[in-house]
Amino acid sequence: MTAVEARAVTRRFGTFTAVDRVDLDVGPGEIVGLIGANGAGKTTLIKMLLGVLTPTSGSVRMFGRPHSLALRRRIGYVPQNLGLYTDLSATENLDFRAQIFGAAPGTVAASSAVGDGFVGSMSLGAQRVVAFRAATQHAPDLLILDEPTSGVSPLARSELWDLVHRAAEQGAAVLVSTHHLDEAEQADRLVIMSRGNVVADGTAAGITGDGQIVAVESDHWDAVFRHLDTLGCRLRLDGRVLRVLGTSVDAVGTELGRAGLEARVSSRPANLEEVLIELDAAPAPTAGTAA
Repeated sequence: MTAVEARAVTRRFGTFTAVDRVDLDVGPGEIVGLIGANGAGKTTLIKMLLGVLTPTSGSVRMFGRPHSLALRRRIGYVPQNLGLYTDLSATENLDFRAQIFGAAPGTVAASSAVGDGFVGSMSLGAQRVVAFRAATQHAPDLLILDEPTSGVSPLARSELWDLVHRAAEQGAAVLVSTHHLDEAEQADRLVIMSRGNVVADGTAAGITGDGQIVAVESDHWDAVFRHLDTLGCRLRLDGRVLRVLGTSVDAVGTELGRAGLEARVSSRPANLEEVLIELDAAPAPTAGTAA
């Protein structure tokens, strides 16, 4: 049974549409990455999935049923602000959360890696480990993590993802919101949001597909960069190779020739970040168009 299912979920705040007709499914043992820039609508969608916000339209079902307190006990949630009491120790935070969800206090001990001092005195990475343990100690069937690795070191991010994979291996459905595209490979499937809409849903390889960019190499790459930038081209610099998005080899070659700039122009596969930039630049779906 699908752990969480959203159908045509929309949330408006006055005249502003934060989430627009979004469909989403997460199954047991599956890790779904919810990807998008800040303001894309990820947190608003998560709050509707949790029942904290009521959709303006559309529906959300948990384990095949509408929200209820009993179903809430089957969910583990780590919010962006972690939801910890900074003037309590790690163990006190864990025990308090355990009692809320009906787990036996002391089921999960604070690890030696984070210690057991006041949470407020811990590093952000250690606080995130405590928050994750607090969210999973009652063995939830659905785990929702909102930007769980934001602001922590690469090593701490790797350790947190190890915990995420362990939860999925034990059968939990996992939804992870992040803006770190280098974490995309950690997820089984990606749901990419832009301006409140889902613009892509699938594996990283499937989303990237056969997308192409234009690569420009030149001994005078800085002059090439300035010229293409003045034309409004979407540019990325990879070493001294310019990667130009949203255009063709012929168009770039013709423009550089017209400007008297020598360069080697070729087509190369686009990476996930470049595909996301293109998706974000595309016009938003209009009413009646699938998000």
